[in-house]
Amino acid sequence: MLDINLIRSNPDMVREKLARKGYEVNFAEFLELDANRRQLIGETERLKAEKNKTSAEIPKLKKEGLDTTEVMARMKQVSDQTREIDEQLAELNARQQSFLEALPNLPADDVVAGGKENNEVIKVVGTKPEFAFAARHHVDIVEKLGIIDYTRGAKLGGSGFWVYRKDGALLEWALLNYFMSCHLRDGYEMMFPPHILTYQCGYTAGQFPKFKDDVFQLRRDDGEDFTHFILPTAETALVNLHRDEILSEEELPLKYFAYTPCYRKEAGSYRAEERGMIRGHQFNKIEMFQYTTPEQSDAALEELVAKAAELVEGLGLHFRISKLAAGDCSASMTKTYDIEVWIPSMDDYKEVSSASNAGDYQSRRGNMKFRRQSTGKTELMHTLNASGLATSRILPALVEHYQQADGSVIIPEVLRPWMGGREKIEVK
Repeated sequence: MLDINLIRSNPDMVREKLARKGYEVNFAEFLELDANRRQLIGETERLKAEKNKTSAEIPKLKKEGLDTTEVMARMKQVSDQTREIDEQLAELNARQQSFLEALPNLPADDVVAGGKENNEVIKVVGTKPEFAFAARHHVDIVEKLGIIDYTRGAKLGGSGFWVYRKDGALLEWALLNYFMSCHLRDGYEMMFPPHILTYQCGYTAGQFPKFKDDVFQLRRDDGEDFTHFILPTAETALVNLHRDEILSEEELPLKYFAYTPCYRKEAGSYRAEERGMIRGHQFNKIEMFQYTTPEQSDAALEELVAKAAELVEGLGLHFRISKLAAGDCSASMTKTYDIEVWIPSMDDYKEVSSASNAGDYQSRRGNMKFRRQSTGKTELMHTLNASGLATSRILPALVEHYQQADGSVIIPEVLRPWMGGREKIEVK
C-alpha cells in the first residue's frame, strides 16, 4: 500500500508514476475527503477533551451543592456530537482505506513506462539448441518415455493436471533437490509453510482484495465470504512471516526459501502451443524471499536475479533475462526481472522466475517494521521475492533441449546424483 503522506505532499508525482503502469487516477476527491476526515478528527478530539475536563469537574460541583443540570445537558450534547462524528469518521476511513488498497505500487525510477512491448532484454545466456532430426514437443517426448501421464492426471483432477511417473517423478524430485541444495549452500533458511492461508495473508501480499478471484477459495457451508484459500505461491506465506512484528536492524537481511506446490485457477483458454505443463492448476515451485532494510533492497534484488539465473545456467539451458516495463510488473512490485527459458517447440521464451522488489508496499499492508539502531526509531522493511525455481516450465525445456534422435533424454550432470548416477532417460 502506498504512503498516504506521499499522496498528500506530492499527488502529481504519484499520479505520473502510476500512469507509467497504465493506472490512471485523480486524487482531487480523495484529498478533499482526506481534508474533511482530518478536520473531523480534530473536532472529535476537541469534544472528547472537553468531556474529560468537564467530567472531572462535575463531582466538585455536586460536592459544593451547585446545580449541574446545564453541565449535564452539555455533556449529553457533546456525547451525541462525538458519536455522530465517529460514525462519519468510520465511513470516511473505510472509503479512504478502500481507495488506498486499490492503488498499485509505484514503479522504480529506472523502470520504463508501458507494457510488455517495452520490456528490455538485458542478458542472453547460451545458444538455442539445434537438432539433426525432427525435434519433438515435450508432451510427445514424456509420453513416449512414460514419465508424465496427462490422461490419468485429467482423470484425477480435470484439465490442467498431470501425474509424474517413474523417471518423471525422479526427475522432478531431482530438480527440486538441486534447487534446494544451492539455496542451502548460499545460507538461505529452509521453510515448509502451510498450504492453507488466511485472507489476511493475501491482503498483506497485495493480492487481495483486487485479485481474490484468482485463487482457490475455501468457503464455509453457511455461505459466508471466504476466510481461507490455497496458496498460489509460497511468497504469499513467506511475506506474512513477520507480519505485525518489529525486528532489530541487526537481524536484516533475512533470507528464506520454501518448497510448495502452487495452486492457480489459470482462468481463460489455453493457446494450442501451451498444451502440456506450460500452464496448469498445480505445479511445484521453490520460492526465495528476503526481508531487508531500504538501503539493502537493491543489492538483494540483484542477488535474487543472479541466483535464479545460476540455477538455469547450471542445467545448461538457453535463457535470457528481461527487465520488465512498469505496466508488466505485478501490482505490488516496484521493479521486476524475468528469467525466461527457451522452449524449442514453442519457438519462444517462457518465464521460469520473476525476481521482484516490493519496496515497503507489502510491509505497510502487513505492519512489518525494524528498529533502526542509530536512532531507535522504527521503519518499514523492504520485501523481495524470486522463484528459485518453478519446475513446470523447466522440465519441458529440459526434455526438449536434451532430446535425442532415439527418443531418449540426456540428464544434466547436476541432476545425476538424484537420478542414480544415470546419464540419460531411455525408452523402456
